[in-house]
Amino acid sequence: MNYFTNYDQLVSHGCSEERKIALDCLNIALDAASTYQGTKQIITCDDSGFTAGDRRFQWEEVERLFVVGAGKGSFPIALALHEILGDHIAGGVVALKDFDHNPMPRIEMIRSGHPVPDEKSLQSGQKIAALAQTLTERDVVITCLTGGCSSLMVLPPEGIPFNDIQQVGRLLMRCGAPIYELNTVRKHTCLLKGGGLLKMLSPATVITLTQDTRPELLPWPDPVLADPSTFAGAIDVLKAYELWDETPATVQDYLTRGLSHPEMETPKSLEGTRHFMFDVGNQRNACEAAVRYARQQGYHAAVLSTQIEGEAREVGSAFAGIAKEIQRYGNPFSPPCVLLSSGETRVTVCNNPGEGGPNQEFAIGFAQNIRNYDHIVCASIDSEGTDGPTYIAGGITDCGTSERAREAGISIFDALRCNNSSPVLRRLEDAVITVPTGTNVVNLRVLVVRGADHE
Repeated sequence: MNYFTNYDQLVSHGCSEERKIALDCLNIALDAASTYQGTKQIITCDDSGFTAGDRRFQWEEVERLFVVGAGKGSFPIALALHEILGDHIAGGVVALKDFDHNPMPRIEMIRSGHPVPDEKSLQSGQKIAALAQTLTERDVVITCLTGGCSSLMVLPPEGIPFNDIQQVGRLLMRCGAPIYELNTVRKHTCLLKGGGLLKMLSPATVITLTQDTRPELLPWPDPVLADPSTFAGAIDVLKAYELWDETPATVQDYLTRGLSHPEMETPKSLEGTRHFMFDVGNQRNACEAAVRYARQQGYHAAVLSTQIEGEAREVGSAFAGIAKEIQRYGNPFSPPCVLLSSGETRVTVCNNPGEGGPNQEFAIGFAQNIRNYDHIVCASIDSEGTDGPTYIAGGITDCGTSERAREAGISIFDALRCNNSSPVLRRLEDAVITVPTGTNVVNLRVLVVRGADHE
């Protein structure tokens, strides 16, 4: 499948052949990360019951079956469950950033806010909590949880107004902290995160379908996992990034109170709950599928890493350095080669930011550092198709991008300084646009390096 609506435009200039390979590899990777197909491989159903992986559930032992969840990649999971389980589903609520309008009468779909939660995010959390209050030990709940659930499904503790939660969300988005530090705060200002959802769904049996989108130090999906972070850690994050004084007083009071009230802390153990978790698509499978394709096309290919994080523009610069090393010295691979990677980069936002996202900053950061090198291309996309708060999935740039920008009167340096990467990529026709991909395995990147013209 071709996910790129502007594929022809993207390969019409610059290093066309290398651009084609890069985009084709991303198409293969997105196919391999399909949560719809992954769900159908995990969940099966017949007249006597249903199976989740190696677990069998007889209908005579199940009173009711519900589907709940949230995440940018959760719609295809819910759709597959609807097709597999049909009328056996008693009800459900799933919060999504975007979704197709396929009819699922037994599962309510709510379009919620991301990256900052909105009123629909609150409504989603409230509806899931209300459903949880009706559960018994004879009920089964299938949770669909993928990246983005932190903002799409929110339930503030009593005493914290929702607009204060939104304010904290905005503060966290601009500070440039690693995702695990951001979520330390989020998990201590929401009753569903940090194992809260699983605790709330007990005594029902819970089956979680998720994607292996876990950055280092952060196991996802955290709403159904024990949480090692603490109230003290949440306060430390806000103070370390000089956000404490801007944090609403209600949030400050709640976090401070949690220091001396252990019963307020997120669950450190989920012993006694009945929980089974299955992976329905992950970034390693996505990258490895693209590697196999690149090798079939005659390239040396490998997965560089599935755990790359850091400031997006700096990671882009580092990838430019890797590309130069490959082309000049054949290290660690000789050209022609293709390297796949994934992971969640971040952006430290300035006081008056323009329009962009981490994958777009990565792309122009790469371009700024790859001048005067032939036949080198790098593409970076958010796998769910929207990078940051934009409709753009990411960017694709090459050794000629910086010169084309100069000729057009565009300063890449200024664009990076002002977090304004989207206008640069759109004007240079290097902004990558996709259809809804139906997956969310964080960022995907592909680097293509061929031999230089003079070799």
